[in-house]
Amino acid sequence: MASENLDMYDFLINDEDEAMLLLYVRDGEPKNPTINVDMDAKTAVLKRNDDDVLSLQGIPENVIDSMQEADKLLVCELSREEDDKDSKIVFAYEADITD
Repeated sequence: MASENLDMYDFLINDEDEAMLLLYVRDGEPKNPTINVDMDAKTAVLKRNDDDVLSLQGIPENVIDSMQEADKLLVCELSREEDDKDSKIVFAYEADITD
């Protein structure tokens, strides 16, 4: 993830077909996070806490398929560093999947 766009995000899928969302750390700590997924539109809204909501567009089909089978989505928030190799995980948490 290039740090030019701080609202940038990416998804990964592991060998067990579990999706994970990667994004740059945002203001405030996550509290009772949820992700509302529109499977047909391939979009989602991540609610990190009462004050922070992030809209996710153009989610790949394989990620949508993975989330259809899951109750939670692993989210990792990375530090913003000049070189991506220096990024560290600041928050790692599970968001309840709703639709």
